[in-house]
Amino acid sequence: MTMQEATYFLLNKLCTIYDKSEASQITDWVMEQLTGSKKAERMVYKNEIITIEEELLLHQYSERLLQHEPVQYVLNEAWFSNMKFYVDKNVLIPRPETEELVEWIISNCKFPVDELKILDIGSGSGCIPISLKKRIRKAEVWSFDISEGALTVAQKNAGDLGQEVNFIQLDFLDQHSWKKLPKFDIIVSNPPYIPEKDKQTMQPNVLEYEPATALFVPDNDALIFYKAIAEFGKTHLEKSGSVFMEIHESLGKEVAELFQQASYSTEIKKDMQEKDRMIKAGLV
Repeated sequence: MTMQEATYFLLNKLCTIYDKSEASQITDWVMEQLTGSKKAERMVYKNEIITIEEELLLHQYSERLLQHEPVQYVLNEAWFSNMKFYVDKNVLIPRPETEELVEWIISNCKFPVDELKILDIGSGSGCIPISLKKRIRKAEVWSFDISEGALTVAQKNAGDLGQEVNFIQLDFLDQHSWKKLPKFDIIVSNPPYIPEKDKQTMQPNVLEYEPATALFVPDNDALIFYKAIAEFGKTHLEKSGSVFMEIHESLGKEVAELFQQASYSTEIKKDMQEKDRMIKAGLV
């Protein structure tokens, strides 16, 4: 099988479940990882024969992708803030909206930074705390997650990317566990916020593969994590500190009111799609 034949083989398969643009993007990503060559180089050597090992992998990848498994899990990689993160089914796939949250935090920092303590609630792949540590080098960055599997992934990424983050396992909804933590200047979180009822409208590549505990909250208590963060901040946020959170696009007003009632000032920020997706809160 030549380089070109391999490309068309995968593209034609993926076009049965994705639109052509998305199928083309996934094909390009897979072929680059498979061959180690960028698209332009692959076009130059389109008639070169791929190895038996590469052809076997191509068939394995295509079978998994046709089951709607996200390409990031198939290849065990996702890009975030210009860094390549290892990902598997223990963690959510990092998304562009979360990059916007990180950039918002950076833009609110007063440089040069001398001493700064940052806490990330819900480590996942570690994309938030690792990106913040890389950009704010003098900051002391903490992050915790209830999932041992997620922490293993986050610690691997911190090691691979050469960033020092204090990762710990902790159940945030258990208030007794808060005693283990100091005060912080910045608290950040992309907590679970999708109501269970929204499952029926979600794509199978998310619903069947990404960890449900990192996505969904009960329909009757959709703000459960924001309530906990607001309460936590009363004892663990420095007076001049800020809380930054990603939010469900339809719950911005409710989250803002929750924090205002808990004696915080709030600011809602829209993402690139002009949706309410982030909120900043500070103690009044």
